[in-house]
Amino acid sequence: MMRLRAIFTATLLVLAGPALASDPCADFIPQPKPQNAGRDIVGQDIDQIMDRGFMTFAVYEDYPPYSWEEMGTPRGIDIDIARIIASDIGVDARFNFITAGENLDADLRNHIWKGPVVGGAVSNVMLRVPYDSAFNCRVEQVVFTGQYMTESIAIAYSQADYPDGGPVPAYFRIDTVAVENDSIADFYLTGFAGGQLAQGVRRYPTMQDAMQALADGEVMAAMGPLAQLEFGVVDGISIHQPPLPGFAKSKWTLGTGSHFAYRGLSYSADDAILAALSDGRIAAIFESYGLTHQPPDR
Repeated sequence: MMRLRAIFTATLLVLAGPALASDPCADFIPQPKPQNAGRDIVGQDIDQIMDRGFMTFAVYEDYPPYSWEEMGTPRGIDIDIARIIASDIGVDARFNFITAGENLDADLRNHIWKGPVVGGAVSNVMLRVPYDSAFNCRVEQVVFTGQYMTESIAIAYSQADYPDGGPVPAYFRIDTVAVENDSIADFYLTGFAGGQLAQGVRRYPTMQDAMQALADGEVMAAMGPLAQLEFGVVDGISIHQPPLPGFAKSKWTLGTGSHFAYRGLSYSADDAILAALSDGRIAAIFESYGLTHQPPDR
């Protein structure tokens, strides 16, 4: 999905050149500033948010276990974390379910600092924003705070097909593996060892579909983000995280993004998440969905 292309783009920024290894801002190029516009278009400061009694969150649509609607009710990890932020500030949480753009830059431009080309307005905070120091330097219009989890790539597999333990990527020269189309796992497997694994890859529209294919016995394994694999686990399926040779970055930190002009809001979001990490509320959210919480490296 395009949302994973956005994450993929961000994670690859660490490979932009040797200079980034010592100075992530070495290739800094100033970005365009937001246009002159009213506050109703480009966001609100925390005082305005408290006065009106609610704040808005941009979350990806149809993206379980992170954010989706069930009978009109928002559900998911990011939904529950957004409610923690809003509650800590003392307001209600409202959600703008968004479709992922071409890359992360576009998502942040459309939903945090500028607004979409046609209709709509920016949200106060965006969830599930990959954090990368080089990307942080490049995108001046957004403040990246509130890291609440680490996501990582894993492999789910049929216990019947692999009774002695889970597969490693090299197995997929012969064995079949399900991936979400145009995802990180798709790019990795089809590009691995000059394309030697491509014949074993089976693409599905979503990770849910990929995990369903594994449950139905259409494939022997599925590869993707750990949380999505765990959300689709049924009896007879296990998950492991073997070494992934040649993978630039198989783990990444996720947090929040907010408009650079409203740093008070971004700091409040960060404080709320830090408190919820410390007292176990965020870990409890993951547990309620049957998932493993991997804390961020803060």
